[in-house]
Amino acid sequence: MYLVQPPRLESGADTGRQSGGSDSEYSEPVRASTDIKSQKEARCKRKERRRTADTTDTRGWPNKGLRLIDSSCPSQQGAKRTAEAEDQMRAEGPSSHFKQSSKMHTMLGDFDLFHYIKAALLALVATVFIAYQQTRYHFYHTREAFIKYQREQNKAKFSNANDKSKKGSKGKKKVTPVDFNEDDGTFVVGFFHPYCSSGGGGERVLWKSIQALGEMKEGNFVQRRSKIHKGKQPSAELSEMLRNPDGDVRLANCRNLAVVIYTVDEGTPEYDSEVLKKVKERFSIDIPPSLSINFVHLHEFKYLLDKASRFTMIIESFGTMNLAWCALSVITPHVFFDTTGCAFSYFVARVLAGCKVATYVHYPTISTDMLSLVWKRRPSYNNNAQITANPIVSCIKLIYYSMFAMCYGLVGWLADLTMVNSTWTKRHIEYLWKLSGRIHVVYPPVDTASLKKLPLKNRENMILSIGQMRPEKDHALQLQAFSKLLDDTNGETSMQDVKLVLIGSCRGEDDEMRVDQLRQLAGKLKIQDSVEFVLNEPYVVLKEYLGKASVGLHTMWNEHFGIGVVEMMAAGLVTVAHDSGGPKSDIILTPWDPEVPNDDATGCLASTADEYATVMREILKRGASSEVERIRENGRRSADRFSDEVFVEAFKETILTTRIFKPHPRLMFRWQK
Repeated sequence: MYLVQPPRLESGADTGRQSGGSDSEYSEPVRASTDIKSQKEARCKRKERRRTADTTDTRGWPNKGLRLIDSSCPSQQGAKRTAEAEDQMRAEGPSSHFKQSSKMHTMLGDFDLFHYIKAALLALVATVFIAYQQTRYHFYHTREAFIKYQREQNKAKFSNANDKSKKGSKGKKKVTPVDFNEDDGTFVVGFFHPYCSSGGGGERVLWKSIQALGEMKEGNFVQRRSKIHKGKQPSAELSEMLRNPDGDVRLANCRNLAVVIYTVDEGTPEYDSEVLKKVKERFSIDIPPSLSINFVHLHEFKYLLDKASRFTMIIESFGTMNLAWCALSVITPHVFFDTTGCAFSYFVARVLAGCKVATYVHYPTISTDMLSLVWKRRPSYNNNAQITANPIVSCIKLIYYSMFAMCYGLVGWLADLTMVNSTWTKRHIEYLWKLSGRIHVVYPPVDTASLKKLPLKNRENMILSIGQMRPEKDHALQLQAFSKLLDDTNGETSMQDVKLVLIGSCRGEDDEMRVDQLRQLAGKLKIQDSVEFVLNEPYVVLKEYLGKASVGLHTMWNEHFGIGVVEMMAAGLVTVAHDSGGPKSDIILTPWDPEVPNDDATGCLASTADEYATVMREILKRGASSEVERIRENGRRSADRFSDEVFVEAFKETILTTRIFKPHPRLMFRWQK
């Protein structure tokens, strides 16, 4: 055993030790006797010295007596090290004590830092909640301001009509208070469709939906079962609603409807009338005059939709979120209706603005097929050949796509009502939006009634393609297939004067540049004299070409539906569509094979340029044969499943049988009482 002396607290000047004592008794270790009696006597002496010793030694250190430390005991080795450290402190002087005190203060500060972090997190949560509350407050008052404006307009109209009736001639009907509806136009449905004035299939869905809402406003609800639901009875909820129309809040909201369209077009005094006139000419759609339509122009924010060269999907998604914020800050609707597939705008509409969200999905932003393309390293319009050649870059892109697909599924869950245009789209949306509710298939509208009036006979050797000049339409494949067709004619008379006509619209400079590239490709293939581009023409011109062409051509891989395919079938063209997507799963259910006769065939399917060339050659070779005429008739009959009437009835039924027009409890603040 060893006896060591721990330090004492400083208490003034050193008064020395007991008389007769020496420094060696306190500083040098003393070997203890093995005799137990001697140890007890030594212990008693040490206790006596503690009682009589001074409080401090000559160096100002505390002197609390000696401690017994057994160095052979493992449990006391830490105490020995502490004693040795204290000896070193006595040797260094009081400054070392101050250093140790400072270290202890730092340790206490670290302990307090945890509380600081916790307080900061609580403050952050409170700040976020207050900011969220103020954001909802902002959108709430924006909606209330528009409703107040609508009511003031209604009062002004009633007052003016009443004054005119008093001053009018005899027999003129006087407007009575019964005819006045103060709440007219106070239930707002906002359509998020930045390019609402374009002439594509998506715009036809937009304006046909607005037409259906206008009919519902005038009391024209579901009158009959659509052809697509033939043989089925209306749901019990819908039947009860129509029997008691005054007791359902959804029908009351239909009578008070107003429509807002968010667009990036530049606003002019004549914009409203020009757009409605264009809709009438292009789609033959008449909007009921009782429906109030308001345009919110976001032309100064059009740059948010510019396509990025890298990370296109995530940048465009954040751009649509920003654009939705700007749009809802002008007019906040009760129902936010997205008809362009901008899923990330749902977060702004539902979480921040408190709107109900309805969506009509034409094409998922990302699909399992896109992930498969990257995995297989297959070049495509959205998968550059330089990326597919590098396995490391392809792996990084696959991770990026997978993370984006997860985020896409989360925001898709925010939709209160989801409508899709085909069973192909439904399968992909169900896989991606796992948390969403029921998904309704509502086929897009096609003007089959007027197209069915076109003659089936006396067709020219013309191949017609309908579609916007977008990269996904793959017009280059059409030119390549047509070139192969001309190369393999072998002087056949049926192939003389064959012509390819591409009809479509250009939405911007990118589309116009793409058309120039297609013209150059036609010149490179030496078919420029047999190819014609018809751009941005009205619907009347399209119908003229549909009445003359013999073959319809469609080449988009995994087309979500294919309105152009249905239009060509309804017009009597033998349509050759891509063997994928909506054309395969919903439209051409019974394809024609030249080698296997089939009396029920409604069209043809192909994938490669050689397959397209072969099928088109066989159709043109047969000319006006009974087999080809049967395909035309079957295709026209099959197209009736996608008529305007079918879409309107299915759209109304979906709206009325869901809760999209029925308010439900939301997160309430005191300013929402």
